[in-house]
Amino acid sequence: MPNNPPDEGNTVAQQTDDRSQALKPALESMTLLVAAVIVHDKATNRVVLLQRSENAKFAQGMWDLPVGKSEPGEPITETAVRELYEETGLTVKPESLKVAHIIHGAWGVEAPNGFLTVVFAAHAWTGEPENREPHKHSQVRWVDATAIPEAFVDTMASALHRYLNDGPQVSLEGWK
Repeated sequence: MPNNPPDEGNTVAQQTDDRSQALKPALESMTLLVAAVIVHDKATNRVVLLQRSENAKFAQGMWDLPVGKSEPGEPITETAVRELYEETGLTVKPESLKVAHIIHGAWGVEAPNGFLTVVFAAHAWTGEPENREPHKHSQVRWVDATAIPEAFVDTMASALHRYLNDGPQVSLEGWK
């Protein structure tokens, strides 16, 4: 390893064969990565929303965007595509997704550094929305973008309204 003179930064560790041993503690301290998708039909000004069931682990009865956690090693765009399909049956191409909002939240998750949600907008898709996870959602449907339900998961409501009114932004939830 190269040596740096005092006060000129740290030596960069070189890759070794024991990477996997360091991976578990690193994962336990990382930020949880989440993807959400705003499917927006601009022609009719509607968005696809889902209502969480009374049996859901989180936000029972609340409206939400299609959203879910990344799998280990999964690019965030693939998370968005997978979760959208799993929850609604809609198919989008990863390269068609546009960043609509980023949320860095500091509460309510199993990761000690909070969560980072990348909210994507999709304007091209195939299929019609259907409730593919009835154990998690009571309904999935198109909703007029001017009539978003009030009983909505706060972070996603903020992201959706900001996307519809102001364009891409970053939200800090629970840090201040």
